[in-house]
Amino acid sequence: MSKTEISILECNTKDLTQGLLSIHRKNAFINLEIDEDGKKTVRHVITREIQTDPVQDTVLHADFYEVSLDKPMEFQVPLKYVGKAKGVDLGGDMTIVKNKVTVSGKLLDIPDLIEVDVAPLDRGATLTCKDLGLSAGVSLVTNPDTVCVSISAAAE
Repeated sequence: MSKTEISILECNTKDLTQGLLSIHRKNAFINLEIDEDGKKTVRHVITREIQTDPVQDTVLHADFYEVSLDKPMEFQVPLKYVGKAKGVDLGGDMTIVKNKVTVSGKLLDIPDLIEVDVAPLDRGATLTCKDLGLSAGVSLVTNPDTVCVSISAAAE
């Protein structure tokens, strides 16, 4: 005969929804406290998917993924392009090829996004993944020669 376990989660759904949506798609973890037979344990988790009710704006479903804070893992990190490329001012067109890259590192070392300053890029210039400034403890998994953004030469 198999034993069936039922887990109950009690919370304020409005606070839960606001909290989960504020960290969703960011590389942030949650300390999830679990009471197992009177013994409390803390698990470090990140959200993978959150489904909300479009009318009531409450959480219907959330996937939690347990992670280690001590072991390197792979994460997708969005790229945020800032500035106006010099080459665009001179008549070129900017083409964004990559919106995110895959990096590896410990969860606490992974940034929520990587800012890419495009201001120095002249006409005909490209910026590749190896040109991204990554913090200590974070390494690039995406091919370093992959173009992130390019500035085309002006049409003659």
